[in-house]
Amino acid sequence: MEGGDGGGGGGGRSPGHCPALALRGALMAVGGGSRLLAARYREAGDDSLFTYDCINAEKTLGNNGQDENPRDKGSDDILAFAFSPSGDYFALTDDSKRLILFHTKPSWECVSVSFSFRSVKRRCTSLIITAADDKILIADKSGDVYSYSITEPQAEGKLELGHLSLLLDVALSADDQYILTADRDEKIRVSLAKAPYYIVSYCLGHKEFVSKILVIPNYPDLLLSASGDSTLRLWEYKSGEEVYCCHLSTICGPETTKADQPVTDDKGLQKMSKYLQDNWTVFEGFVGTERHYSSLYKASFDNMADYLQRQEERIKQQKKKRQEDLQRGSNGETKKMKTEESSL
Repeated sequence: MEGGDGGGGGGGRSPGHCPALALRGALMAVGGGSRLLAARYREAGDDSLFTYDCINAEKTLGNNGQDENPRDKGSDDILAFAFSPSGDYFALTDDSKRLILFHTKPSWECVSVSFSFRSVKRRCTSLIITAADDKILIADKSGDVYSYSITEPQAEGKLELGHLSLLLDVALSADDQYILTADRDEKIRVSLAKAPYYIVSYCLGHKEFVSKILVIPNYPDLLLSASGDSTLRLWEYKSGEEVYCCHLSTICGPETTKADQPVTDDKGLQKMSKYLQDNWTVFEGFVGTERHYSSLYKASFDNMADYLQRQEERIKQQKKKRQEDLQRGSNGETKKMKTEESSL
């Protein structure tokens, strides 16, 4: 299960084979397949659940599925979602390239479903909402980041920046001044939000794709990153300087927690766990063993042995040819000498 920190990004990615979890303050949201389940897990006395299915998105606001321009119809699976830093908004994108926006207070309500020209340009890999609650930033598979206005829900998306590689995550500084993007080519780029073409720094050091980045709450100058190279790295992202690197293989050990012991005494987390257990059937059909990032690892191979073998064969062939040439040459000289002797 992938998840977002309650005080951090508040977002998740749901690749269709594993439900994703996002937390923000007292709010929680779980997405799997086309379905979303949300609740206020830290508010005593409020046991209400909000459920949403992207299959019915066109009917949500009375559209009845009638678009003037046909969309690239996908599977309706949720690809990414996130809470706003304030917790007032929640946004998600699905495999049909829809951008769906919700109010969370005083109660959950769908307020906008993108259709036609408003739909996202490419299938999304990650999204985040600005601290000002005015924009949604969406990173996609083509390596671009688009912004969509919350205050002007009919406005088209605006291209902010682009990479030459698949983007896997996008983050914002706490003051919305910097856009941070991570891609499959081990790079973390820090760009100025008001002028995204201006690159402030690169955070370089990972050996594989960077799957997740997070500006640490209460430490707004520090960035935490996770990668397919099995490391967590801490950065001073404005300068691109690496502060610390943790190799996960050195701390991951056998499970020691007994199954019959409670994992936590936190009442809120226990309530969240009960929500998930009681409603797990909603997501059962979307749980699998496929690894979401398996296709992103570099294909490494050593062709030196084959090269040396082919080179050795070429050398042997060249030697053999020279020997044959020498032998034909010596046979020719012998025949010439015999002809000259016979003429005498």
